[in-house]
Amino acid sequence: MTGRGPRPIALGAALVAVGALALAPTLIQRDDVINFVFVVLLSITLAQSWNILGGYAGQVNLGHAAFFGIGALVTRALWFGGTNVIPAMLAGAAVAVLFGLVIGVPAFRLRGAYFAIGTLVLAEILRITVSNVFPEISTLPTATIGHYRLTDRYYMALALAVAATLTVAILTRARAGLGMRAVREDEDAAEASGVAALRLKLTALSLSTALVGLAGGLFAYYQISYYPQHPFAPNWTFDALLITYIGGVGTLAGPVMGAVLYTFLKEYLAVRWVDFHLLIFGVLFMAIVLTLPGGLVDLADRARRGLARPRRPRD
Repeated sequence: MTGRGPRPIALGAALVAVGALALAPTLIQRDDVINFVFVVLLSITLAQSWNILGGYAGQVNLGHAAFFGIGALVTRALWFGGTNVIPAMLAGAAVAVLFGLVIGVPAFRLRGAYFAIGTLVLAEILRITVSNVFPEISTLPTATIGHYRLTDRYYMALALAVAATLTVAILTRARAGLGMRAVREDEDAAEASGVAALRLKLTALSLSTALVGLAGGLFAYYQISYYPQHPFAPNWTFDALLITYIGGVGTLAGPVMGAVLYTFLKEYLAVRWVDFHLLIFGVLFMAIVLTLPGGLVDLADRARRGLARPRRPRD
C-alpha cells in the first residue's frame, strides 16, 4: 500500500456509493434489506478500526471486542440515564480510548504473538467480569421501543462507516501512517531511523479504540434487548480480523470490500445451511486467504492490470 491518495475514478465511485446508500431508506421499503445494509456498515467501521492497529501499525489485537463492549456498555448506561445518544456514544468512545491507553503502554512491551495473546486474555477477563456484574438482560423501555426507528440507526451507521474510512484515507497519506507502516515492517529498524515507534503505536491504538468504541455505542443504540456481556464476546474481534484479511489487510478499500462479502456469505450460509454454515464459512475463508493472500483488493488490482495490458497484434 502506497501513500498515494485514492484515484479520481475510485473517489467518484465512492461518492456515488455513499449517495446511493443515503437514498436507500427512501427508495427501499423493506426493513430486512435496510437492516442488512446496517450490519454491513457497522462491519465496515469494525474492520477499519481493527485495520488501523493491525494492518497499518502491525499490532495484531485479539482483544478488539473489549473496546467494542466498553463503548456499548457506557453508551447504553448513559442513554438509559437520559443522556442524548450522541454524547453517550462519544463518552463511550472516550472511555474505550482511556482503557486502551492504560493497557497499551505495558502491552506494547510485548511483541508478536505475545502481544496478541495478551490482548486476548485482557478481553476475556473483562468479558467475564461484565458477565458477573451485569448478568441480566438489557431491554429498552416500552416507551422507547414505541419510538424505535431503524432509519435513524441506519444513517448513524452510514456516517460512522464514512468517518472510519476517511480516517484511514487520511492516515494513508499522512506522515504518521508512513511511520506506522515502517514500524509494521521492522520496528527496530524504524526506531533506528528516528521513528517514535511507541508514540505511533499509541496513536494507532487511540484511533482504533475510538472508532470501535463508537461502533459499540451504535450497537447498543441499535439493539432492543441483549445481554451486556454480548458485545464483549470474541466473535467481534474475529469478525473484524476476518473481514480485514478477506478484503486486504493494511489497505483502504479492503475492509469495505471484505465487509460486503463477509456479511453476505455469513447471512446466506446461515439461512441456507443452518447446521453446517460455520464449517462451510471456515473452509471458504481458508480458501480465500490461501489463494488470495492480498485479499480482494489484490484480486481487483490483478484484474485491472490484466484489462489495462495492451494486446499483442496478430501476425
